[in-house]
Amino acid sequence: MIRTIRQSSFFPWIVWALAALFYCYGFFQRVAPSVMVPDLMLEFGVSAAVLGNLSAFYFYAYAGLQLPIGVMFDHWGARRMLSLAALLCGLGSLLFSWADSMTWAYAGRLLIGAGAGFTWVGTLQLASRWLPPHRFAMVTGLTLMLGMAGAIGGQAPLAAIVEVSGWRGTMLWAAGFALLLAALIWLVIRDWPDEDGRRNESVADVERATKSLLHGLIGTMANRQSWFVACYGGALTATMLAFAGLWGVPYLMQAYGISRPAAAASTSLLLVGWGIGAPLAGWLSDRLKRRKPLMVLGALVALATFAAIVYTPGLPLFWARVLFLVNGFFSGAMVLSFAAGREHNRPETAGASMGFVNTFVMAAGAIFQPLIGWLLDLNWDGTLQAGVRIYSVETYRTAFLAIVISGTVSVLMGLLMRETHCRNVTQQAKP
Repeated sequence: MIRTIRQSSFFPWIVWALAALFYCYGFFQRVAPSVMVPDLMLEFGVSAAVLGNLSAFYFYAYAGLQLPIGVMFDHWGARRMLSLAALLCGLGSLLFSWADSMTWAYAGRLLIGAGAGFTWVGTLQLASRWLPPHRFAMVTGLTLMLGMAGAIGGQAPLAAIVEVSGWRGTMLWAAGFALLLAALIWLVIRDWPDEDGRRNESVADVERATKSLLHGLIGTMANRQSWFVACYGGALTATMLAFAGLWGVPYLMQAYGISRPAAAASTSLLLVGWGIGAPLAGWLSDRLKRRKPLMVLGALVALATFAAIVYTPGLPLFWARVLFLVNGFFSGAMVLSFAAGREHNRPETAGASMGFVNTFVMAAGAIFQPLIGWLLDLNWDGTLQAGVRIYSVETYRTAFLAIVISGTVSVLMGLLMRETHCRNVTQQAKP
C-alpha cells in the first residue's frame, strides 16, 4: 500500500504534509505549559521563576541546534533526522508526564525541544526537494500557518483537555502521538524523489559542508546588519513566546476572573493573527519590494497594542481580544527577518544567516519566560491559594515591562536596518 502511495502524483504533498504536521506538533509543545501553570506549580511546589525556567528548557535545546542542523540534515537525511526527532519528542513527553521531580521534568522538556528543533528546517528541506520551486514560498507560508494551528491547539483545546485528563494524562497522549509520527515518517518519507539514485554524502563532503557553515557563520556575524535583523526577530517574538506561550493565560485569569479555557481562547487570538499576518507580510513585502517599512510598522503596532492590552485601565475583555488579534497580525512581520538576514549576506551563506536569525528568535523564549517568572517572584506579595502562588495584576504588569522593553528594541533594530529592496545586497550593482 505504501509503495502504491509513493507512486502517486500527490505523494510529494504527503511528504511535505507529514513533515509539516510534525512542525505543527512542535509548536503545540512550545506553548502547552501556558495552560498548565497552576497545575505544575502545585505539583512540583515551585515558584514562577522555576516554572519559567522549566518551560524555557524547550528553547534552550531548540536554539542550540539551529546552527549545526543544516549539516546534520545534509549528512543523515531528513527521513532519519525527523524520525529520530519525533522519537525524542515522544520520549521527552513520556519523561515529562512521569516526572516526580524538577530534574526529570527539565530533562523531558529538553528532549522535547531538541526534537522540535529539527521540524522547521526539515520540512523546508523536503519541500525544496519534492515540490516545484515556484511553490516554495507558498508552502513556506502554509507550513507556518500549520505551526500556528498547533499553537492554537495548545491553548483553549488543550486547556479543556487538561481540565478533564490532568496535565500528566494529556502529556501521555502527546507522547503517543509523537511516537506515531516517528513511525509514519520512517515508513513514508523519502529524502529524494529519486531515492534509488541518491547516496549519503561522503565524510569529505560533510567536512566541506561543516567548513562552509563555519565560514558562512563567521561572515554573517561580522556583518552589523545581521545583528540588527536577528535582534529585531528575537525582540518582536518575545510577546508570542513569553506572553502567549506561558504567562498570558494566568494573567488573564487573574485580571478578568475568567476560566482557564476562556483565557487560553483569548491568547489564541494572538496566534491566529500571527498565522494570518506572517504569510501576508511575506507576500506584501515581495510585491512592494520593501522589507524595512513593513518590519518597522509591524514592530510599532505590536508594541502599542501590547502596551494597551496590559496597561489600559479597565480595558473590556472584548477589546483586549481584538487587540490580541491585531497584535498577532502585525507581529507576523517577524518572518521578514529571515528574508532580510539572507539578503544582507552572500547567497552561499543563506543557511548560516537564517540559522543565526532563528537562534535569536528561539532565544527570546529561553530568556523572557524565566525572566518574567523571576520578576513575578521578585514582586510577589505572599498570597497563596491551595498552595500555589497567586500574583496580583499589578505584579504581572510590572513583570511585563520586560516585553515592552523588548518591543521597543525591535522598533529600534528595525530603524537601524538597511533596506534590501528584496534583493541580495552583495549582488546589487554599486552606484
